[in-house]
Amino acid sequence: MIDPVCGMEIEPTSAVASHEHGGKTYYFCCERCREKFQGHPAKYLKPAMAQLNPNTPSSSVGSPQKSQENSYVCPMDPEVNESEPGPCPKCGMALEPRTLTLEQKENPELVEMTRRFWISFALSFPVLVLAMGEMIPGQPLEQIISKAMGRWMQFALATPVVLWGGWPLLQRGWMSTTQRSLNMFTLITVGAGIAYIFSVLVTILPGIIPVSFQSGSGRIDVYFEAGAMIITLVLLGQVLELRARGKTGTALKALLGLAPKTACLVQDDETDIDVPIEGVKPGDRLRVRPGEKIPVDGMVLMGTSSIDESSVTGEAIPVEKSSKSRVTSGTLNGTGTFQMRAEQVGKDTLLAQIIQMVSEAQRSRAPTQRLADVVASYFIPAVFSIAGITFLLWALLGPKPTLAHALVNAVAVLVIACPCALGLATPMSIMVGIGLGATTGVLIKDAEALEVLEKIDTLVIDKTGTLTEGKPRLSAIVTVPDMDNLEILRLAATLEKASEHPLAAAIVTAARERDLDLHEAQEFQSLTGKGVMGTVDGQQVTLGNIALLKELGIDPSTLADRAETLQQDGQTVVFVAVENKIAGLVAVGDPIRKSTPEAIKMLNQEGIKVIMVTGDSKGTATAVAQKLELTGMEAEVLPDQKGEVVKRLRAQGHVVAMAGDGINDAPALALAQVGIAMGTGTAIAMENAGVTLIKGDLRGITRARRLSRTTMRNIRQNLFLALIFNSLGVPIAAGILYPFFGLLLNPMIAAGAMTFSSISVITNALRLRKATL
Repeated sequence: MIDPVCGMEIEPTSAVASHEHGGKTYYFCCERCREKFQGHPAKYLKPAMAQLNPNTPSSSVGSPQKSQENSYVCPMDPEVNESEPGPCPKCGMALEPRTLTLEQKENPELVEMTRRFWISFALSFPVLVLAMGEMIPGQPLEQIISKAMGRWMQFALATPVVLWGGWPLLQRGWMSTTQRSLNMFTLITVGAGIAYIFSVLVTILPGIIPVSFQSGSGRIDVYFEAGAMIITLVLLGQVLELRARGKTGTALKALLGLAPKTACLVQDDETDIDVPIEGVKPGDRLRVRPGEKIPVDGMVLMGTSSIDESSVTGEAIPVEKSSKSRVTSGTLNGTGTFQMRAEQVGKDTLLAQIIQMVSEAQRSRAPTQRLADVVASYFIPAVFSIAGITFLLWALLGPKPTLAHALVNAVAVLVIACPCALGLATPMSIMVGIGLGATTGVLIKDAEALEVLEKIDTLVIDKTGTLTEGKPRLSAIVTVPDMDNLEILRLAATLEKASEHPLAAAIVTAARERDLDLHEAQEFQSLTGKGVMGTVDGQQVTLGNIALLKELGIDPSTLADRAETLQQDGQTVVFVAVENKIAGLVAVGDPIRKSTPEAIKMLNQEGIKVIMVTGDSKGTATAVAQKLELTGMEAEVLPDQKGEVVKRLRAQGHVVAMAGDGINDAPALALAQVGIAMGTGTAIAMENAGVTLIKGDLRGITRARRLSRTTMRNIRQNLFLALIFNSLGVPIAAGILYPFFGLLLNPMIAAGAMTFSSISVITNALRLRKATL
């Protein structure tokens, strides 16, 4: 069985933990994997997120389930998944399409809210003028309109505002009550509803109103203007919020815009025809002309050009492409013309996978969001309590008319305390931050990884394919006397043909380049972390490290000095023994990536300890570690021991990130607080990593950390803005300034302040789009 989190093969009898989900039992290699699965089962049960390597067959590429393609989710609670647009049943906010499309029409919610706002504004303004008539010098309105007539006019104008303009808000408020999920719309509905219903009673049945609502002159005030303006200002807030939320998908829309609409298909008679991109199939020959975007992922067949890949990898320098080079959908061709073979099309392209990953990540929840949710869950009941206490204190201790003052201040408390800004603080920043990362070649798989990245102090890093290019080549052959170099290479390559190790591929490639005749090995055995054994042309041949030779009682001393010299130069040495006697060695070199020294320097400057973990010998590992000035290294580590290194560092109190690219790195990637996969690596490594560097450039780690710091700083700013508005607004609305300055907060001003707090949070989140990584 396969652990759905880290991808390790395990047996139920040897599993450390298990978990029941959907009527099925899932087994895990460790408790941490089980906890991860429990927290996000959908993330691990969906088809594996595809591999960002064009060499991977399209069958391994996962695609979103059809049932979710046209669904709608809540921006504050991605667990809400509805089949139709409308309000979220939990928080009342407008649901958004799960799958963003470039051709997406204008948000119908925004269109409707805009219409309701402008009509409500046109009706509310005269209500406000009528209510404030006595404040106009000379009171010209009272000479034309009696007070009784003015009330009926306010009633006529305010009623459509509250009952029609505010209908979506009232619906959401009622839904929150019936579903026992109190939210901002609960407060708005109660606040505006009290002001409106009280005013209606005063207008229609003034005799039932208690005397304590009367002023010294026996007049009872109405609050139609408060009810109407609260609804109008909240509608304005919804319009501005919906517009701003639409901008958080800018990065995703930019990625969608990279995909060309057509491709130039080369037919069998060598003529060209432009076809819709949906009509391109794997194996088709395509012509890419100067200035065009690459239509799909594939391989160059003939011709040369330079490709601008900055839109996908974030790398500004164009890359030269020629025959057998890989090209990626959405990247921009330079001045050359070339033919290519389509290999991955549609949802299997790298660009489609990036878009899917970013879309899913933007809907994930950060640990900080859970804290905000807890605060909000207690906040609204607390607000109702504060509003009740405010009413009682003003009713018992306030000036006349006591109940009128109590009513106005209680309504002001309800309106200004809406926690919408608190709910928006984290998800808005997460959406913008993850989108920004995607445009710079850093794919964040979930919000938790983005949050933890800024805290890491230790980076455990694999050597092959991560620090190095991952393209080892034979660099030397050394033999004992009476043995031929080519014979040693032939024996080694024949045996290594059956191995999948990167070093084996380098040895086999070197033999084929020399046109050596490679036979089939018999009785092949692979000894993990040590080497391989088998029979070649009737001879027992062994390839491996010094540990394997000692285990078999083979003396390598005649080649020890030469092996040490090669290892000190960073070469990996593989000893060759024939009939249990040392016969020679082959050395394989894997060049260090050009960007690696700069990346390590940047990480060191940020105070991050970089520890290399590799299966290579101590000599080879030491040479690489010294050359790169790494903090530490662990050599001769078997694949299943990498996870133990991560566990040990975490037990010591370090916040650990693991960077790797191979299948054998997957368990360690899953065990680290943040797993970082190279975009040139395997699918299972990327599936278990929280961060993927598309270009496989370690400098992307520093970009990812800067993104994390910038995003989390933005979230903290948002939380401060949200909390400071409520912390200051509620006491002022309750009337704390009245004993000192005689000031009270009108419910209309409270509604405006509440709207401003939400807009300030969203506007601050949108600043992230201009951040420099």
